[in-house]
Amino acid sequence: MSYRSCPDWPELMEIAPDLQFKHYTVAEVKLPADALANLDVTTDEVEICCDVDRHVYFARHTDQRVVDALRRSHWFDLTEWTTSGPGAALRLPT
Repeated sequence: MSYRSCPDWPELMEIAPDLQFKHYTVAEVKLPADALANLDVTTDEVEICCDVDRHVYFARHTDQRVVDALRRSHWFDLTEWTTSGPGAALRLPT
């Protein structure tokens, strides 16, 4: 496990075992231009908890301003990913 791994990884593994959430600054993640245009902060000052490869963020650990900006982009909130997004198809039936 890396130092960037989300401290809530056990909970996240139960929700979405195919994703790996880590903490980054927004500058490190290189968010899409449409999200950055709506973000009124310095990108190396705010954090995001996300799976960079799948474009999924964990809102509870992400700066609210970033969450608001990402809602207008192709990124998914974890809840959206697991209920109506691509992750919904990966969930096993209960």
